[in-house]
Amino acid sequence: MTRKLALLGSVVCLVLSAGAARADDMPVRKAGLWELKMVRSGSAMPEMTMQHCTDETVDKEMNNNVSPMAKQICSKQDIKKTSTGYVSDSECNVAGMTTTSHAEIVGDFNSAYTVKTSSHAQGGPAGSAGRDTTMTLEAKWLGACKPDQKPGDIVMPGGFKMNVRDVDKLKALLPK
Repeated sequence: MTRKLALLGSVVCLVLSAGAARADDMPVRKAGLWELKMVRSGSAMPEMTMQHCTDETVDKEMNNNVSPMAKQICSKQDIKKTSTGYVSDSECNVAGMTTTSHAEIVGDFNSAYTVKTSSHAQGGPAGSAGRDTTMTLEAKWLGACKPDQKPGDIVMPGGFKMNVRDVDKLKALLPK
């Protein structure tokens, strides 16, 4: 159960980071299968590689559908275009834990991009004194989605599969 919650937390982070900006702020990724490798430091979460089947509609839906969810839990969501990509700053609160994040996004969204995020989390059920983490998300386009995949499908390590269009299910699983 703990492993599934950790995987779900990773999906929530992925979806929220993808949806932090308005749909017209970020470019749409090339349709097909993307490999997403997450490496974290300052966290017990192991390195994780997942695959995401997407298309233009799903990318736009992720931004549009997640934005209301992010607006509920984030008091700050800023994104700016830079000469090399994008910079995002946010402050969000889930289950009494406040997380402040800064992300730098570079790449072409057709073949590969990288998101480097630094976060500071404080509070939560245990009244945490604060924890700093960094995460690097390396994404690369692999080609067409597999025959058994539909746009929105994410396949996590161990074969756990879900579809990002199921945002309501994600919301229900978040701690209150």
